Amino acid sequence: MPNRLARQTSPYLQQHAGNPVDWYPWGAEALQLAREQDKPILLSVGYSACHWCHVMAHESFEDPRVAAVMNELFVNIKVDREERPDLDQIYQAAHAMLTQRSGGWPLTMFLMPDQTPFFGGTYFPKTARYGMPGFIDLMPQVAAAYRTKRAEIEQQNAALRAALAQTLPAASADAALSAAPLAAAMRELKRKFDETDGGIGNAPKFPHPAELEFCLRHAAAERDEYARGMVGLTLTKMAEGGIYDQLGGGFCRYSVDQYWTIPHFEKMLYDNGPLLRLYSDLWLADRQPLYARTVADTAAWVMREMQSSDGGYYSSLDADSEHEEGKYYVWTPAAVKAALSTEEYAVVEPYYGLDGMPNFEAQAWHLRVMKPLAFIAKKLEIDPQRAQALLDAARARLLALRAKRVRPGRDEKILVSWNALMIKGMAHAARVFDQSEWLASARRAVEFTRATLWRDGRLLATCKDGKAHLNAYLDDYAFLLDALLEVLQSDFRVADLEWAREIAQVLLDQFEDRGPGGFFFVSHDHEQLIHRSKSGHDNATPSGNGIAALALNRLGHLLGEPRFGEAAERAVKAFKPLLERQASAHTSLCLALAEQLAPPTVVILRGGANAAAWQRELNARYLPQTLVLTLPAGISRLPAALDKPATGSSVNAWVCHGVKCLPPIADLAELVSVLTKPAA
Repeated sequence: MPNRLARQTSPYLQQHAGNPVDWYPWGAEALQLAREQDKPILLSVGYSACHWCHVMAHESFEDPRVAAVMNELFVNIKVDREERPDLDQIYQAAHAMLTQRSGGWPLTMFLMPDQTPFFGGTYFPKTARYGMPGFIDLMPQVAAAYRTKRAEIEQQNAALRAALAQTLPAASADAALSAAPLAAAMRELKRKFDETDGGIGNAPKFPHPAELEFCLRHAAAERDEYARGMVGLTLTKMAEGGIYDQLGGGFCRYSVDQYWTIPHFEKMLYDNGPLLRLYSDLWLADRQPLYARTVADTAAWVMREMQSSDGGYYSSLDADSEHEEGKYYVWTPAAVKAALSTEEYAVVEPYYGLDGMPNFEAQAWHLRVMKPLAFIAKKLEIDPQRAQALLDAARARLLALRAKRVRPGRDEKILVSWNALMIKGMAHAARVFDQSEWLASARRAVEFTRATLWRDGRLLATCKDGKAHLNAYLDDYAFLLDALLEVLQSDFRVADLEWAREIAQVLLDQFEDRGPGGFFFVSHDHEQLIHRSKSGHDNATPSGNGIAALALNRLGHLLGEPRFGEAAERAVKAFKPLLERQASAHTSLCLALAEQLAPPTVVILRGGANAAAWQRELNARYLPQTLVLTLPAGISRLPAALDKPATGSSVNAWVCHGVKCLPPIADLAELVSVLTKPAA
């Protein structure tokens, strides 16, 4: 008999619909029941691609004996952290405060009926092992504490609520902005950089695209070759490593080792969108063929496996297939050899290290580049182009063979925030590489979002099977606004610009902290929870406050409407103390700070059939603080800041810095010179 989760849109919740646990989704019904029955709440937070979430589900939630204890002692609530990041943020922070340990998923928290947590952890085995208590033994102890230690729990709860309140940034007495945090962030990132294998920090290694984007921009602005080398080494090692799907394209969430060899095999949309943009920008800076191939293969994977027929991008691919992590992706040399010609295998065997020791469980090999193709070609005494052709043919053959395996599960809910990250990545890659198919993919996702998730001037956070719901969060609005600014540079439409203005106005009306500045994660009319966060640090996704400040400032310059730039400035100033204390944890805000100190350059191209060619020339250059808009002939309803006249049949370019614009430029070489001239 399915439980209440069967009616939910989240594939993660639906995975638990057949559990013997009497699960509730988060909502008024479950919270009221806890109050009426004076029962503690057992809150379980996870997501569909999470390996250890599946382990705990199989061990405990599918076991009738464990479920009986849960049903007797608790009101049980299951939450998808991707649909309810507001709840996940609160209870991850509370977990860290209660346990003094980092969190993760599955997150297992025990709450009072008023939603305040009093005990928790992450994964618990069913019976005691790994030095952890058994879940079935732990639950009666927690329930007994709830009944017999109310005074101590209430005292702890008061302290916890006070501690959560103190996480809100305090305004700085000195609000003057300076470039000092930018230099500090770069120093901190250099100190944490792995000079051998790339990456920020040690194993487990995450991609950190926000930090690497900051490094690349800093390298361009300050002519810092070491900073550019940090990005180049990291992205090269990742593209050659096992964190990257060598056959199908796309990146996994992180590597469990320092060498980028064995990933946690889930593939998340939110990683791959920013990485598409980052690899495209690094290609502009370094022109390495590896980066172009990585972008092309990842974009192809996105369109092939992650885009719905309606245009929206799906959320993730599972780490597991047939209840085994990574089973879909790994090989044996015998299986590879049987699938390829002798000539193909002669290249593939050393290239992917099949002539070495297995690197994964059960004597299996997870593919990663082990020897340079040029070295292999020399050893085999074949032309490098021939070696590349053999490798490409072998990859296609192996990919087709792999496609016949049992695929990992796909989470087909569509989230505005993650879609926006991919829209920006696809549109930016399309602009850099002049790929109309990639731009069309991004455009379809934009139109899907506008048609399905924009209702009565507000966004809904998620959609699946035609059902859109949940009040959207800061990240949804900020990331979508940022994505629209990217699309406008590839395919200018007044309707997109007007929609961007509407989205920005909701940010100001519903999310801004009108006193000290900055933006809350949830809107002013959101469901009341035990805490309302206002965070500025980057996680796996960039900071909503950082992207909001960056995008609002840029939009203000495009529209000539100061209120957006002023809100962006207030946000950066609100986080000034945090930027001064730990700049490298706030690189998105650092990018916003940089554009407060030096406004972005806006280039407006008008007139003549060659305007598109001029744009392509500029797109082929790394100009990270420049927005280039090609305005079609006959366009109307333009804001005054963009309404520059087309003079004659030639192309005219207006270059604007803040509120100052140069005289129109009618020579492409002169325009390039102006935009690439070193800063004074």
